[in-house]
This record gives sequence, C-alpha cells and structure tokens, in this order.
Amino acid sequence: MIAAEDRGGARVLVLDRADKANALTRAMLAELDAQVARAAAEGVAVLVITGKGKVFSAGADLEGMAQGLGQAPEWEVLSGRIAGFAGLTIAALNGTLAGGAFGMALACDCRVAVPGAEFFYPVMKRGYLPQPSDPKRLSALVGPSRAKQIILAGRRIGAEEARDWGLVDLIAEDAVEGALALAADALGAEPVHVRRMKAMF
Repeated sequence: MIAAEDRGGARVLVLDRADKANALTRAMLAELDAQVARAAAEGVAVLVITGKGKVFSAGADLEGMAQGLGQAPEWEVLSGRIAGFAGLTIAALNGTLAGGAFGMALACDCRVAVPGAEFFYPVMKRGYLPQPSDPKRLSALVGPSRAKQIILAGRRIGAEEARDWGLVDLIAEDAVEGALALAADALGAEPVHVRRMKAMF
C-alpha cells in the first residue's frame, strides 16, 4: 500500500489506499518506515511523501484504532526516521491531513499543499493522545498557541491559513509538482552536498 517511484532524482513515496482516504494501518506504517530507511541507505537526496487521490491521509485506520493502533510505537518510529533523514524531505499534501498522519508531515523539512487541503487533529474529542513528538514539532512551526488550537481545541484550518501560520510552506495545484519545483536546487546538486548542508541545521 506504499508505492515508490523515482522522479527527476527524487524518491516519491505514495500512500496508496485512496478507497479508505489513505487511512494508515500498522502494516503501512512499517512499510513506509522501511521505504524511508531504504531511501536513506541508497543516499537519496530528496524524499517526497504524498498520497493517492484527493486526501493525503485521514490518519489511523479505524479498525486498527480498536486494536490499539492509536498509541502504537510505529508512529513515533516513522516520524523519527523521517526527521533523521539526511537529505531534504517534503510532504506533498495532495489533500486533507488529519490525526496521526500529522506526524510524518511535521517531521518533514517542508510541506506543500493543494488549495483545498484541510488540517485537523481530532484527538481531544476521540479521547486519544497525540503522538509524543507532534505537539513540539507543531509548536516549533506555528507557535504554542496555534498548536494548542489545533490539538487541544480541535481547530480545523484550510490551506491558506495553514500557510499563513507556517504549517505549510507553499500552495500548489499539484502538490508533488510543487514539491519537486521547491526542491529544484537540491535535485540539481550532488547528493553528498545536500546531506552536508542538511547536517548544518
């Protein structure tokens, strides 16, 4: 359920479960983690994560939630893997980003969204805690007050507001194309140069 393709020097990973709004199962989290690890081992300079269809991800699969998926360690392992990736990472948000799927997007260096994307993290009303790293990463991007609006108050925001807040860096009609355009300089450089520059951050 995770497709991988190389485009112009970038590795593009695709959440491929559009019939279920790309809701993430435990197996998908493990597969995605393995794909990120493989890209790192191969020295990929630019990694793009996107979804198939009109939703990036609705978060955790509901059947999985009934089996404890909401608090599974795989979420934190995956976001840590993405955050530690040596090259440039971009979340190409082809649609709405919700719940636990926030973790992988927040762990990326940059985020590109389509105009109709919405962002919400409904853990408060569902009685779950967010993934451990998410509040800190979200706060670092949008500030503590706005992060609390999203996580504690369940605030739903659109793409333009997300860009104004700093959650999204760019709005593009095609999220992947926007991500590749954003990464043009990195794609034109030697991968080792990209990794050295990333390490400076």
